[in-house]
Amino acid sequence: IHDGIDTDFLKPLDDIEIKIRNKRLSKKDKIVTYVSRALDPYRGFHIFMETLPAILKNNPDAYVIIVGDETKTGYGAPHPDGIRYKDYYFSKIKDKIDMERVFFVGRVSYDIFMKIIQISTTHIYLTYPFVLSWSMLEAMSCGALVIGSNTGPVTEVIKHNKNGLIVNFFDKGQIVETVTKVL
Repeated sequence: IHDGIDTDFLKPLDDIEIKIRNKRLSKKDKIVTYVSRALDPYRGFHIFMETLPAILKNNPDAYVIIVGDETKTGYGAPHPDGIRYKDYYFSKIKDKIDMERVFFVGRVSYDIFMKIIQISTTHIYLTYPFVLSWSMLEAMSCGALVIGSNTGPVTEVIKHNKNGLIVNFFDKGQIVETVTKVL
């Protein structure tokens, strides 16, 4: 049983600003966030990465912040070739994206995580049917519009067009279109 979210602490704030690689970002910017303990397929990292080139192309003034440990495997098995999932999926798109607008921040302290979520325009949460991440609930509490996958644990919390948006986990076009509409 989930013990809840402290909504007095995790709440929207408009005057938050963070600095990543000499770039100052705030609520005034169009920011897409993705968070996963480890950047692995269980949490849809592969799907998210495949959508990134089109999201950036459709939204030339948007930034993407990716939070997650790049060195761990996460919930599933390691990549069969023994390489990190981040490296594998990034290698497929690196020539198709503007790295001045994409920030892999790795694992961050909780206060930095909270600021990232508080400046987020939209938070992408993709998962296979599995335990719901606290980060999705925290993003909702901080006022980020969550675009979540149409999987059991997500749809138990997000009601489409009421408190978030639901997309098909495997429909990359729908994910890109939804992100673009939100931005």
